[in-house]
Amino acid sequence: MGCENIEFDQGWGEMEKGIEKLKRILAGEKETPFTSREYMTLYTTIYNMCNQKAPHDYSEQLYDKYKKTLDEYITSIVLPSLKDKHDEFMLRELVERWLNHKIMVKWLTRFFHYLDRYFIIQKSVPALNEVGTTCFLNLVYEDVHPTIQDIVLSLIDKEREGDQIDRALLKNALEIFVEMGLGQMNRYQDDFEARFLQETTNYYSRKASKWIEEDSCPDYLLKSEECLKKEVDRVSSYLHSSSETKLIKKVQHELLVVYVNQLLEKEDSGIKVLFRDDKVDDLSRTYRVYNKISQGLDLVANVFKQHVTIEGTAFVQQAEEATSNQASNTPGGHEQVLVKNILELHDNYMTYLNSCFQNHNLFQKALKEAFEVFCNKTVNGSPSAEILASFADHILRKGGSEKLSDEVIEETLEKVVKLLQYVIDKDVFAEFYRKKLARRLLFDRGTNDDHERSILSKLKQQFGAPLTSKMEGMVTDVVLAKEHQSSFQEYLRNNPDVHPGLDFTVTVLTTGFWPSYKWFDLSLPSEMVKCVKVFKGFYETKTKHRKLTWKFSLGTSHINGKFEPKPIELIVSTHQAAVLLLFNASERLSYSEIVAQLNLAHDDLIRLLHSLSCAKYKILNKEPSSKSISQSDSFKFNPNFTDKMRRIKVPLPPVDERKKVIEDVDKDRPYAIDAAIVRIMKSRKVITHQQLISETIEQLSRMFKPNIKAIKKRIEDLITRDYIERDRDNSHMFRYLA
Repeated sequence: MGCENIEFDQGWGEMEKGIEKLKRILAGEKETPFTSREYMTLYTTIYNMCNQKAPHDYSEQLYDKYKKTLDEYITSIVLPSLKDKHDEFMLRELVERWLNHKIMVKWLTRFFHYLDRYFIIQKSVPALNEVGTTCFLNLVYEDVHPTIQDIVLSLIDKEREGDQIDRALLKNALEIFVEMGLGQMNRYQDDFEARFLQETTNYYSRKASKWIEEDSCPDYLLKSEECLKKEVDRVSSYLHSSSETKLIKKVQHELLVVYVNQLLEKEDSGIKVLFRDDKVDDLSRTYRVYNKISQGLDLVANVFKQHVTIEGTAFVQQAEEATSNQASNTPGGHEQVLVKNILELHDNYMTYLNSCFQNHNLFQKALKEAFEVFCNKTVNGSPSAEILASFADHILRKGGSEKLSDEVIEETLEKVVKLLQYVIDKDVFAEFYRKKLARRLLFDRGTNDDHERSILSKLKQQFGAPLTSKMEGMVTDVVLAKEHQSSFQEYLRNNPDVHPGLDFTVTVLTTGFWPSYKWFDLSLPSEMVKCVKVFKGFYETKTKHRKLTWKFSLGTSHINGKFEPKPIELIVSTHQAAVLLLFNASERLSYSEIVAQLNLAHDDLIRLLHSLSCAKYKILNKEPSSKSISQSDSFKFNPNFTDKMRRIKVPLPPVDERKKVIEDVDKDRPYAIDAAIVRIMKSRKVITHQQLISETIEQLSRMFKPNIKAIKKRIEDLITRDYIERDRDNSHMFRYLA
């Protein structure tokens, strides 16, 4: 062409040839593809027409022609092709026409590329690609999108009802909505998604109202889970990914939230029935579907908590009724059954917690709160802490009545410690347990030291050293006491002139570790006085700094009873032995004579004499003969007493220790509160009244739940004792006095 200007008509004539060829290619006619030479000729034509000096720079006219070319193509070819088509056929035609339109825009953009590089930037007008999309948007999309929306929604509805549809076609159709937004999602959202979500809501609302009437809870959940899976699959197959969250939320709401209470509380198939019938898969599904809903698990966890509470409370009521009706010769049996039932219940629901509910903290909390309800109830006056301590005692005494293996004992003790976490007054448990531990260590020869140390280790790990320190001291004491006894025996062998005259065993204990026992100022018989004197002599060789205090109430004596039918060995307490030995010197003794000789309180003596003359074994005859002891009675040795056994243990009437234990705990609590307050004040130095109370409660909650009034009282006491002071300017603020 040389340096001559190209006239517009001449140049455009060249371009029209290329455009007509492109139309034939798109129409599917026999036409060879564009060669590189043809492409370069068309590109160069535009280039030259845009680079001529004014008035021959035709950039603006070419830009207008580009748009008009597309408009004419749409008006003459695309729109007529869509007019006669309906339903899926119209959708196919639209998808095909949009695909062709994009190809046409692509080629024209390449031919007119020079405009994109310079003219568009200089004039700040839309790029060629955008113009191409806008042409289709204004002339085709605006006209057909309501119809297309109807067709697409109809196909989705068919698919939901089980029909096969062309998913690829649907995906391509929905991409048109996205592409018409020119980088924004407004067309897809306004012209398709909004109505699609509403239709989805309507569809699942209809389904849910039908299924909730017809289906069991498991079947309903199974259908819901399937529907949710299908909707997720629908998104990945043809919907835009941005729809997933909104779509799933709508489906979840209609299927799982609207009818949640009706569903989970279905009488014949709800959550309670699933627990009852051990439907692990169905419970897991319940967790899965509700875990995906905001606060959905709260509803399930609440039903779970109610169910566990009802089951556990029923066990407590059964024990209460059984204990009220039980025969007097089986004390504590129903309480043992109660703990076994609760341990089994805990095992079951821990299994559900882990296998069905993924150990989710909401269900952990629900289980804890449920167990706290019934694990803090009393059974006929026995607090749960006492019942649990009695159960542990029963197991530790040679494996209980079932003679359990070492492995089962260990496993059971582990479960008891876990159950204790739900008991509020752990210090009450500790005191009851300490009393029972003392009996096992002092009187039960079959005590297994490994098991004793094992449960103390578990308790210490779970609740801290303050709970177990005294008990650990008791176990150590018994080991040391055996060493003392060995030394005593060696002392006797080396000093034959100080022999006590009886087989005599002493257990030396540390006062601070052991429970407090009632003090009896007993005047011992001469035989026993000699024993005590000999041991004192031995102990003084060991230490001068410790004082021995004799607890005769804990002693046991073996006495040979020379009865006329046959001799019988009597295993009695030291006090019972002291009473019986009086009858070696006297044939008959009055109540007042026995009091004078033994120096015992009336209540204690009445108990002793009752055990020897009114109970199962009548070793003494009482005059007058009756079932109660009077201060006017007299007593005589019964030479005719006999029993089929050659050795018998003469029990003392049981003493209700519960009141004493509770009193001891109540005495200790103020010291624990004081210690907690001082610890907090030491670390904080300055603290508000409210903070001090809440931190004190938090610190002590591992052992017991302190009363706020009690904490306030202890604060006042510590102020008077100059541990802390009130701030002069703010009475609600405390300072630590170092």
